[in-house]
Order: sequence, then structure tokens, then C-alpha cells
Amino acid sequence: MKRVLVTSLFLLASAITFAGGYRVGLQGQRALAMGHTGVAYVNSAELAFFNPAGLVFLENKINASAGGFGVFSSVAWQNEGTGQYAQTDSPMSTPFYLYGSYALNENLSLGLAVYTPYGSTVEWPTDWAGSHLVNNIELAAIFIQPLVSFKISDKFSVGGGPIFVTGNVNFNRNANRFLTDLEGNRSNVTIDDSGVTNWGYSVGAMFKVTEDFTLGANYRSEIILDSKDGTATFANFPNDSGAPITVGTTTIPSNGTTGFTASLPLPAELTVGGSYSKDKWVVNFDYTRTFWDVYEDLDIVFSNGQESINPRNYKNSSIYKVGFGYSASERIMLRAGYYFDESPVRSGYFAPETPRNDSNGFTAGLSYVISDSFAIDASFLYVRFKEINESYDYVDDGSSFGGAYKSSAFVPGIGLTYKL
Repeated sequence: MKRVLVTSLFLLASAITFAGGYRVGLQGQRALAMGHTGVAYVNSAELAFFNPAGLVFLENKINASAGGFGVFSSVAWQNEGTGQYAQTDSPMSTPFYLYGSYALNENLSLGLAVYTPYGSTVEWPTDWAGSHLVNNIELAAIFIQPLVSFKISDKFSVGGGPIFVTGNVNFNRNANRFLTDLEGNRSNVTIDDSGVTNWGYSVGAMFKVTEDFTLGANYRSEIILDSKDGTATFANFPNDSGAPITVGTTTIPSNGTTGFTASLPLPAELTVGGSYSKDKWVVNFDYTRTFWDVYEDLDIVFSNGQESINPRNYKNSSIYKVGFGYSASERIMLRAGYYFDESPVRSGYFAPETPRNDSNGFTAGLSYVISDSFAIDASFLYVRFKEINESYDYVDDGSSFGGAYKSSAFVPGIGLTYKL
């Protein structure tokens, strides 16, 4: 089988926040400030993401939450044997969310959620040691979800709705470690696609055990994004014949543009948890299981008949989250939280576009009530990934690429909550 020198070319992101792999866990200011908990916390329209079953328990007829984040991430890599070093110089990425709900009556509420659970921008230095795996990547995936929330009894509700996903990606890397044109420019390939769409769903349940204690569960389905109309642009290859040529065992593509197809799974995830409120305090605890084992490999088929198969072999992973809230006054609510996030990446599969390892996240934030209808919400997240010396052992040319990785991220956020 002919294989072009391309690896990891579709919808992969170094989104250095949390939730492992290429998942971005930034879906609400209030929830993030409390360790990104909220599956059982009836507080605002952020429930549209965390558990739509809870929307019907909100006290107001109209509820809305909107906001965004600035992700400042850094990944440093070093080959301790050779002393080679590189660090990402990535511009700020800006995940956002918009949630709303409307109570038709005391037993039925409708909602809408728009959010970005996948997306990032990462840039490695030009011609760095791992440029044959990745130079830069830009990824965005937007989820749009209409919702319904129904109260079965005074203590139990269900909710959910279909999810429409649209995404785009732009990715560039060098062909291999040495290939250039006659002027010495590194051979490279750029993958570009937009408007990749598909459907999924989420469903949730909420049970008020007592006046102070609530349990919740929410399931978000797996969604497969299939790229069929994208373009792959090959540049600076020593081949102007207009067709691929074979030198030994290596297939060298011609310069120009061709199509490609590829698929990427957005894995299913299940979150369960509880929320306990007493006097001025609230405590949340959530557990999320993400079913990453669906991501076994990345198979890219080019229109010129060439293809690249890239093993991923991810494993299912868990996130353990806890959050605290304290009502300091009638206008100010203080929040803090912590989570531990397991990496889904197995040993030998650490690629520099997703150099994820186990991480600890520390969060804080507050809400300030402006009026009976409006409040300003702010949050801050610091993520520290465990340093690791790992490799990706499945490069197309049969080699391995590895080194020590050190990653971290700072994520401030601001939002607005409305109720009427």
C-alpha cells in the first residue's frame, strides 16, 4: 500500500485546558469557577450544557447565560539526549458559550445551547525537530442544541435534545525530516476543511433527594465528523511530474492540491454528581467518564489514491471534580474548585499535536449581582500537566519521535447571567 508521508492531519488540537485528548472543558463561568461542576447544581442557564433536565427547576421564566474565555497555553518539548528544545508560541484561543431557557409552564421548559467543546490554535517554531508531525493547527467545532426539560414530579425531571455540530480545521506540517525542493525549502502539506457537520444528542435526569441535596446525571452521545470535501495542498516537493512518483519505498507526491477523506470521533461522555446547599454554602461533586476508546486510529485517504493510517489507540479516561461556593453578601458569590483529569493517551502514542498527560486544575471565580436581572460572572483556571518523557512510535517512515513534555495553561473568563 502506498503511503504519503502524512500523519495526524485531521481535526487534532493541542487544546491545553482539560478533559483529555482534544476536548476543551470550558462551558460556563460559574461551573468552571467551581471545578467545572454543575450536573446537579440548579443555578443558571449553564444547566443547558451540564444537565438540561435542571432547566425546569430554575425559578425564573426566562434565563440566559453568555460568556467567553481566553486560553493562554504553553507546551515545551526537549530531547534530553540531543539537547534539542522547542516551545509553542500559540495565539490566544477564545472558546465561548450561549445558553437560554424559557418556562412554558411549571412542568415544561425549552432551551437552546451554543458552545465550543473542541477548538484551539497551536504553533510550533518553523522547522523544529518535530515539524514532520506538526507545525501549526487551527481547530474550531461549534455545537448547537435545542433542548426540552420536563418535570415528571416535584423532585424528578428529565431533559435533553439533538446536537448539531459544525467544524473547521487548518493543519500544516513538513513531509519528513529531510525532504526539500531545489531551493532548500522544506516539503510540507496543508490540510484545510470547513463546514464539516453531523448530529448527536444529550439526555439528562435530575432528582431532588431533599431540599438541600440534589443528584444529577447527563449523557452526551458520540459524534463522528467525516471530512469529505476538504483539500490537501502539497508544496516544495522535489516532484513536478504532475503525479506521485516512487523512490525506493517512499512515495513522493507532486506539488498541488488534491482532496481527502478522514473521520474523527468526538467521544461519548457520561457525568454523574451531586450538589449540597446549606445556608450560605454550596458544595458540588461531579465525575465524568469519557469513552475515548472509540478513537483507535486516524485513516486519511487522498483523492490521488494514496493514504495514511495513524494509530491512536486511546483509552477511556475519568475526571474527578469538586467545587465550592460561598455567598459573601447579597451581591457577591465566591467560588473555588479543583479537578484531576486522567489522560486518554497511551504510552507510545504521545504526538506533539496532543501532548496530554494527567493534569491538575485549580479554579476560582465570583459573581456580582448588578440588579435583580443581571449578574457578572468571572472565572480563572490554572492547569498543570504532569511532566512526562514519552514518544510517538508510529511515524510513517518507521521512526519514533519523543522527548520530555511540560505543559500548562492559564484561562481567564468573563460572562453575563440574565433572569426575568
